Amino acid sequence: MSYQEFKPRQFQQLPMVVKNILIINVLLFVASRLLFQNFPFDQYLDLHYFKSSLFKPHQLITYMFMHADFGHILFNMLAVYMFGSILENIWGSKRFLNFYILTGLGAAAAQYIAFYYQSEQILSTINSDYSSIDALDYQQQVYNRLVCLGASGSVFGLLVAFAMMFPNTQLNIYFVIPVKAKYLVIGYGLFELVTGFLNREGDNVGHFAHLGGLVVGVVIMLIWKRNKTFFF
Repeated sequence: MSYQEFKPRQFQQLPMVVKNILIINVLLFVASRLLFQNFPFDQYLDLHYFKSSLFKPHQLITYMFMHADFGHILFNMLAVYMFGSILENIWGSKRFLNFYILTGLGAAAAQYIAFYYQSEQILSTINSDYSSIDALDYQQQVYNRLVCLGASGSVFGLLVAFAMMFPNTQLNIYFVIPVKAKYLVIGYGLFELVTGFLNREGDNVGHFAHLGGLVVGVVIMLIWKRNKTFFF
């Protein structure tokens, strides 16, 4: 069973869930970045830290469909198109959608853990010179800056699922460098782990969200391997 057997040739032939994921992401990107720039899409749909006054439960889902810029959405949707189409054709729409959402939730959980330690580190600088009101206001300013968005967590889940099913399939990094899927996933995982802990100033990438999607993807694949009739 090869990649070419499942590669969609036309947009009309895309499996249902992948097609709708692409449409929703593109529509929200165009609406938020081009058409209605003054409407606070980010405030309502990005995932805010749960201690932030801007957090709403629906953001745990909607953040997966928001993107920061053209490059962000381009690479994520390209990956959904490439790997998601194959996986949905194999698994069926229901199982694929469950996998996509669960890996996205796993990414959010991992990023929340990172947000917790980041916020604790920042807030530890508050000293006794702050009044209680000032301290609470500063806390909210910190919490409101902790935001996650994008489909990357789910994309990492799709990538690891593909690699576990087709480990020796050759993929081209940047369309040039050939590498087997299993080595690509291992390399990406190590890169995200190292860069996440380095926590360089100005690095706004959700490295731990990527790792969360990857880890949850591995767990789900192992569960399915042991029990093919498992409910999700």
